[in-house]
Amino acid sequence: MSRRAPRPLTAALDSLTAGLAPPGLIAEVQRVWRDAVGAEVARVASPVSERDGTVTVVCESATWAQELELLGPTLAEALNARLRTARVRGLRCRVQR
Repeated sequence: MSRRAPRPLTAALDSLTAGLAPPGLIAEVQRVWRDAVGAEVARVASPVSERDGTVTVVCESATWAQELELLGPTLAEALNARLRTARVRGLRCRVQR
């Protein structure tokens, strides 16, 4: 009797977490945020809501909020590429209180 090699745990976890995620664009954006925007931006800014394709992002400072507003079209493009869709139309950035 031959023993099968163990399967990677990531496959099972990916399947489980995909089923647990709430439906909607914001959940999808939150899932790919770090990969799309990079570790530095993900450290200082987080997507918190979405309305009609505009994702609201809270930032740790006004400087970051302004920078991300300027990078909005580029970041929206990166998000859409990761999501394989064109549902993210833009970003609206504000300072976290």
